[in-house]
Amino acid sequence: MDALDHKILSLLKQNARVKASEISREVHLSVSSVIERIRKLEASGVIQSYTIITDEALIGNDLTALMEISLEHPRFTEDFVRYVHKNPHIVSCYYLTGEFDYMLKICCHSSRELEEIHREIKQQDGVRMTKTHYVLRTEKNIYSSLPDDPGEK
Repeated sequence: MDALDHKILSLLKQNARVKASEISREVHLSVSSVIERIRKLEASGVIQSYTIITDEALIGNDLTALMEISLEHPRFTEDFVRYVHKNPHIVSCYYLTGEFDYMLKICCHSSRELEEIHREIKQQDGVRMTKTHYVLRTEKNIYSSLPDDPGEK
């Protein structure tokens, strides 16, 4: 990746629906060159997908919680991760170091729904301990970070 790829990624991060012609003007390349670079970034796996970031409250998810999970033993990992992938309320899952093994971001409609999700998680084989944090307000929500552009230092 070079400085132009970084600039293209930065523009796509701001708006994944930006037209190649607009990117072309910003990076001073032809539209076909921009399209080719984007295709290469997709093919190499740098760009994994395009998505949207929603306001959870406006789509009915009034509660966001972060839940730390500790498993009894690593042999439970595969089944637990499979469960996480199936649960539509778990929007992020991070494997951690320290006292807890995983951090889950859960979005749901109510505390009653969170209680049901929590009960279901605790019933998964190997779950030893959980610790739940209610999110009061989101101060920053970006989907991914980009490393500093080496050409801008």
